[in-house]
Amino acid sequence: MKFIRILFLLIIAASLEASAGKLLLPKGATTFYADTDTIIRKRSISVGLNFGSDAMFFGRTGPIRYPFYSADVIYNTKQGFFAYGSVLRLIGYRTSIDEIDIGGGYLYRPSKKFSGSISYTRFIFNKEQRIIESATNNDINFKNAYDWGPFKSTVVMDYLFGRSNDFFITLSQSKYFEPDWRLFSNNDYLTFNPTVSMILGTQNFVHTYSLDHQEGILNPNVIKLDNSAYQYNNGRFNALNYSFKLPIAYNRPHYTFEFAYKYSIPVNVQGSLRNKRESFYNLTFFYLFY
Repeated sequence: MKFIRILFLLIIAASLEASAGKLLLPKGATTFYADTDTIIRKRSISVGLNFGSDAMFFGRTGPIRYPFYSADVIYNTKQGFFAYGSVLRLIGYRTSIDEIDIGGGYLYRPSKKFSGSISYTRFIFNKEQRIIESATNNDINFKNAYDWGPFKSTVVMDYLFGRSNDFFITLSQSKYFEPDWRLFSNNDYLTFNPTVSMILGTQNFVHTYSLDHQEGILNPNVIKLDNSAYQYNNGRFNALNYSFKLPIAYNRPHYTFEFAYKYSIPVNVQGSLRNKRESFYNLTFFYLFY
């Protein structure tokens, strides 16, 4: 608990100073869930493939693991506007597509250290609606980030609406670095971007998801209770999750391979899900045409 309190104070202090900070592109858009962010103000098309060991949504997971793979595409304009789409399929199920996301937004960079983006995403699911993200339909995302040099501070705000309404603030501190040496040629390089994050917000989507899946899911991670007290607690604004993530990427001029490890600590888990500490693994490849 002492470590968590210190981490909380450090993130709050740096993030408040970064209110004019640098914005990053939404995950699943230009970066295809990778953490090697490169802002290119050119007309371009990016395509990406991603494998994940479990589906997480704002610090919460379903009652069982849902490994998945996804494909993404985004179109960028010189002016900073972008449109994107992605398809996701869960591994181990006969469904061809479990989720489709479509959206768009605007990327701006008023200074070298400060950049930002605002975007809208629409979530579309098949009738099974297995993953916890299916408890909502729409997301408005607004990011601010500031690169201090030794580290980068990021503040992300999300408003979810549709089947459930929630608001989140994600605070992160990261340190991007790359070695001077090259692996195979002068055009390739490795990058590392360790990040600590904290998610604060409401979790009405957990209540909606539990109501959708109370019947037919028999699992020790699900509490067979649902009452007004749980619903009230889900609507309170609390800390939801602490995490540490270590992405390691191999980069060339047009493409990137990335492996990322993430350790997640859920807190204030309310309602029907009993989320526990969990390790996540992601493999990502994306290619940029311009």
